Amino acid sequence: MDYVAALDVGGTTMKGGLVARDGTVHDLRRRPTPRAEGPERVIAAISAFAADLARPRAGIRPLAVGLAVPGLVTATHAVFSAAFGWRDVPVAAFTEGVDLPVALGHDVRSAGEAEMAFGSGGDDVLYLPIGTGIAGALVLSKALYGGAGGWAGQIGHIPVRPGGAACGCGGRGCLAAYASGGAMAARYGVDGAEEVARRAGEGDARAAEVWDEAVAALALALTTYTLLLDPAAIVIGGGVAQAGGTLLVPLRERMAGLLAFRRPPPIRTSRLGAVAGVMGAGLLGWRAL
Repeated sequence: MDYVAALDVGGTTMKGGLVARDGTVHDLRRRPTPRAEGPERVIAAISAFAADLARPRAGIRPLAVGLAVPGLVTATHAVFSAAFGWRDVPVAAFTEGVDLPVALGHDVRSAGEAEMAFGSGGDDVLYLPIGTGIAGALVLSKALYGGAGGWAGQIGHIPVRPGGAACGCGGRGCLAAYASGGAMAARYGVDGAEEVARRAGEGDARAAEVWDEAVAALALALTTYTLLLDPAAIVIGGGVAQAGGTLLVPLRERMAGLLAFRRPPPIRTSRLGAVAGVMGAGLLGWRAL
């Protein structure tokens, strides 16, 4: 079986592996993203991981490399990332020493494409991974929509509380400053949003407050999206989606209360789970050939 090397870069963790044409992921690996050490260190870590994935091993020689990163991305550059603070990074900087065709793409849009190809699909869907940050992949009339300049899907930077909490993008009151996994963990003072969800479920008042504020912010942003683009479904992925009903039940209730004259669209979790990003990066790799 033929494979491409695929690398999905997240704010906390990088996931990589070998991906076949049918989406099968082989030899999935994880490495921490050294975000706290600055953009140059992150770029070097990505390059080292990509080079490792591209090496022949166990009789498998990858045919190409697909690399999915956050922020504003073109085929040749990672133009900007609020998560990492980089600007105008050429694809070659991410793949030093890799002698294979390379395709660079947006992490969430690539994961959304994987959801379309291998997951629940849909003609008009918002795919919304919630992890360290928040962004969306917009599927409109069966096609991914990137916008005039590639900025479409930056739902994490919709102001939900103007003048509110500071966001990594430089703004204040953004959705990501309240509802991203990174924000929830930081506001409560633990390592991950899953701990906030667990403690909220156990009756911890402060954890419940942080979780409730996150759900309220998310409901407001998704209500706005629903009224503007009328999705057939909203598919939530990323680490925060692992909370399941703890997230989905109150989110559905809040959206129902905000949408006065129509029902909210169905909201469900991604069928691909944590490998959606790697599968999406794999699709990039196959297109590089």
